[in-house]
Amino acid sequence: MKNLHYTALLILLAISMGLLGTSILLMGHHSHISMTTDFFAISELLPNTIFNSIAGVAFIIAAALSVIAIKRIKLRAKLGVFIIVLSTIALLPLLGSSMWIESLGGFPAIGSGQGVIKYFALLSIGIFLTRPYLESRKAIWLNAFPVVLVLLWIGGMKFTLLEAKGIEALVSSSPLMSWMYNVWDLQTTSNLIGVYDLIALTLLILAIFNQKLLIPAVLMSGAVFAVTQTFFLSWPAALSSETLLSTGGHFLIKDLWFGANLLIFTTLLRSNKQPQAH
Repeated sequence: MKNLHYTALLILLAISMGLLGTSILLMGHHSHISMTTDFFAISELLPNTIFNSIAGVAFIIAAALSVIAIKRIKLRAKLGVFIIVLSTIALLPLLGSSMWIESLGGFPAIGSGQGVIKYFALLSIGIFLTRPYLESRKAIWLNAFPVVLVLLWIGGMKFTLLEAKGIEALVSSSPLMSWMYNVWDLQTTSNLIGVYDLIALTLLILAIFNQKLLIPAVLMSGAVFAVTQTFFLSWPAALSSETLLSTGGHFLIKDLWFGANLLIFTTLLRSNKQPQAH
């Protein structure tokens, strides 16, 4: 993988981790961090604000390492290990019950865990950074997996009324998507977004076997995460004057990780060679 692409990858990591870490520090309390400490049964050991500070500092350290690793290639593997640890800690609470919607039968009806499953994208990036010479085909699947997973999982949730209502504020605020409510009702609009997500993930999988589908696959998948970033401009609740990002903003900024996945996926599929560290 060319150094230019590594630079873009590390910049995406630095931006997302830096904003997340700073925002978490300013918040003083974050419900997902409380869920995590509850899962590990350590909530009583320290005040919530301390756990929050630890998490915020960890993200800021990851952001700093990402910036330094742009020039210091040997640091990338260590950054990868650090990211793997962070993402694993965040993902393990999915094994508990707090992330699932009981009224919809629990797993796979995901509620609070919608932001947590995005750490699969970060985990894939961490593994890739620790193993830059991973066989190309495996690295391609490694970075396709989190994109396919989130499009399937969150896209599938779009067919539920709960999720249709959940995205209403986002969609109605967007100049790119609000027109849909003028044509279709709430549930139909959500269903169509879900169908789009399913088509995008299907193309992404097919592109691995037929590179002629690579451009439409990446454009469709990438558009999902690019549009998500536009919500920072259109959805007032994404930002906070006190904490930079709201918890909703945290959910949105994590989509930069999928942009990184798609960058790696596209580069490796086009080259179809062993990824290179230089």
